[in-house]
Amino acid sequence: MRRNTLSTLERKAVIYSGMKKHPEAADIDTKTDRPSPSDTPSKKMPPFPIVGIGASAGGLEALEQFLRHVTENCGIAFVIVQHLDPTHKGIMPELLQRVTAMEVFQVRDRMKVKPSCVYVIPPNKDMSILHGVLHLFDPTATRGLRLPIDFFFQSLAADRHESSIGVILSGMGSDGTQGLRAIKENGGIAFVQDPTSAKFDSMPKSAINAGLADIVAPVEELPGKISDFLRHALVITRGEARLEKKDQSALEKVLILLRAKTGNDFSLYKKNTIYRRIERRMGIHQIDQIGSYVRYLQDNPQEIELLFKELLIGVTSFFRDPEAWEQVREQAIPLLLESYPAGGCLRAWSTGCSTGEEAYSLAIVFKEALEQVKPARHFTMQIFATDLDQDAIDYARRAAYPAKIAAEMTPERLQRFFTKDVGSYRVCKEIREMVTFATQNVIMDAPFTKLDILACRNLLIYLTPELQKKVIPLFHYSLNPGGVLFLGSAESVSTFTDLFAPLNTKSRLFRKRELLLPAEPLSFPATLVSQRPGVSKGLQMMKPAVNIQSLADQLLLQHYSPPAVLTNSRGDILYISGRTGKYLEPAAGKANWNIFAMAREELSFELGSAFQKALRQKEAVTVKGLKSGAAGAAESVDVTVQVISEPESLRGMVMIVFRDVTTVPEKKKTGRASSRPSGNAAMAELEQELQHSREELQTTREEMHSSQEELTSTNEELQSLNEELQSTNEELTTSREEMQSLNEELQTVNAEQQAKMDEFSRVNDDMRNLLNSTEIVTVFLDNNLHIRRFTTGADKLFKLIPGDVGRPLSDIVTDLLYPEMAAESREVLRTLAFSEKQISTADGRWYSVRIMPYRTMENVIAGVVITFANITAAKKLETELREEIKKLKGL
Repeated sequence: MRRNTLSTLERKAVIYSGMKKHPEAADIDTKTDRPSPSDTPSKKMPPFPIVGIGASAGGLEALEQFLRHVTENCGIAFVIVQHLDPTHKGIMPELLQRVTAMEVFQVRDRMKVKPSCVYVIPPNKDMSILHGVLHLFDPTATRGLRLPIDFFFQSLAADRHESSIGVILSGMGSDGTQGLRAIKENGGIAFVQDPTSAKFDSMPKSAINAGLADIVAPVEELPGKISDFLRHALVITRGEARLEKKDQSALEKVLILLRAKTGNDFSLYKKNTIYRRIERRMGIHQIDQIGSYVRYLQDNPQEIELLFKELLIGVTSFFRDPEAWEQVREQAIPLLLESYPAGGCLRAWSTGCSTGEEAYSLAIVFKEALEQVKPARHFTMQIFATDLDQDAIDYARRAAYPAKIAAEMTPERLQRFFTKDVGSYRVCKEIREMVTFATQNVIMDAPFTKLDILACRNLLIYLTPELQKKVIPLFHYSLNPGGVLFLGSAESVSTFTDLFAPLNTKSRLFRKRELLLPAEPLSFPATLVSQRPGVSKGLQMMKPAVNIQSLADQLLLQHYSPPAVLTNSRGDILYISGRTGKYLEPAAGKANWNIFAMAREELSFELGSAFQKALRQKEAVTVKGLKSGAAGAAESVDVTVQVISEPESLRGMVMIVFRDVTTVPEKKKTGRASSRPSGNAAMAELEQELQHSREELQTTREEMHSSQEELTSTNEELQSLNEELQSTNEELTTSREEMQSLNEELQTVNAEQQAKMDEFSRVNDDMRNLLNSTEIVTVFLDNNLHIRRFTTGADKLFKLIPGDVGRPLSDIVTDLLYPEMAAESREVLRTLAFSEKQISTADGRWYSVRIMPYRTMENVIAGVVITFANITAAKKLETELREEIKKLKGL
């Protein structure tokens, strides 16, 4: 569950409100007039739907079937991205124009997208979209796979957000999968061709196996599915005004059904996120009202499981936010190991681990940090990784991840901690044994305790503030003293700065603080609360021994030391020492333990000013001569405010000490002096008020100046963070381009090798048929006169079998009466002059034996070629002619 922004209904209203002027956009099969160029949406009328279509091998046939089922005036733009030969002119627009009445264009740079048109990427280009305008980019390499579908889908998701629509058709490889992931993360919808109907099913299967497909159907049915989805979106928009009043209870019923089926309560998750995911499921089933969806859930229990999966957004990767992981390795883990005895075992908990990448990342950085410890000491770590999704936990236990993770880490890490498998990488055994996976609900189940590291990244952002106030103190309870809390880049400890001290704010690393008293009672999960009575009973039996020193200290504090109050930096009271009734009193209304709410009126202003001044100056501030007490019995009091720096468990807290001051009673005045009243008194009172006003004005100025400095500092930090994010984005883009370039090179080599193999196969067939047609037996020998190859018919002269390849020819039994054949072959190798003789066999056959050097294309002698031409018929005819001539001479 990501992104807490506008609710889905609010955003759908913005996205599709312009469709009322384009009714054809809601139904692909509705035939209306094509919008003219002047119908281009204005700021008040957002753009029409744009559908991105990705295809590769076999994609032409699928695209033709898809476009045949889309009418001319559909009001939707289709942008087609296909793998095309970069060296040939693109003819795809002409081919597709034959099957659709819509206009088909080959994209030109900065071409504006219009409804009811088809746009085809040109060869040897990458394509992106910005504000409805297509932009072309030159690829980094001329050949090979560049993943152009991923490139366009990602830009479509960034440009259209929840209105983005992606379609994957027939193709080889996995291009488009990451693009669909971007569309899904932005709230869009993914359509995939049924692999059984695809000519090449690799691309559709890749998207389906990644769990990204919302709708899977034969290609001819996909246009109708898109039409139904868009029609539903328009109906939801029109019914938005009645939703909050009429169907609020329906949303609660959906949550009840989810809790009954899965045992997980989503009522305290952010409502906008919940409803956005519910609406996606409603769109897939073309359900217009959430009340109807409740009925659908009751009739189809399997839909509850699918909705549950929809709510569990597993957006994760190895070493997400690399700089934060570097801080864990370089700062957090070494800090923990400093105070750990050699041979100790650190305990860690990764909550909401999804498919396990972050848990394994933690194990890897621990191993790397351990190598840097000097002197070398032995430590181990046990990591507990939990998540709600049982399927995600099963996936994590298998520890096999797709090959794309190579882009998420350094080659050294990949080689050391992973083993290469067919199309995937598997986490090595050493790392797998460090992690224990289990299903767990961090809200409802008992937490792990005595932890040294707790990683909860990108989970808190989905919880309501009320739930966060329960979870963060629970994390504080789970950690050992000095333990480290590791949060996501968009998360913080909120108002619980008294529980956690920042270790590295930028990396969201915090360290547990020890408190004298908890700010408020812990809210334990129900499964843990049920065990508490037994625990408290055991604790009652453990009474501490009497300590005279502590009793004496307590007596001194109660009766002889000045009253004091310990607060956090916001003024919330954590501890009270002595009697403070003369200075503090409970405020009327709801209980409020804040020092500023409880301070008596005559102390409130000066105390607040001194408190803020002490926080700014980091030193003790004393205000003397303040009046406290009821009218007529006012007493003077000095107030000292000091920010605590030591001990570490109290660092950042504020101590406020009240000291009563003895006042000397004024002597009674007589005569005229006593009658000189009130003029001077009134003047003194006015001067005092003026002085107070000046002090208040000065304090206000200082606070404004301090606030301005803080805002300036915050702005600089945000600018720095933005620059770092841009730098990170550039690095990731570079890594992706390098991978794409490598893929292109491999694809090119593969294509060349395939072409050579095809040519070799054809040449081999030609040579075999040529030799067979000549009926000339041929034997190929290497330089050592070992058999390399022989043709059909050689077994009629030699006792050869396929296993004889590599054996010397002289070892093979032959019918030829030619014992000098080996010697003459060596002579041919020496002189490079061919030899030809007529040799007979034991059974009376005759062969013309020709021995020639074997020359390679580089003109290198690599053996000999011996051919055996059957001349038995010629010899027989020659014998007959000789006999005939002999007879004629005898006459």
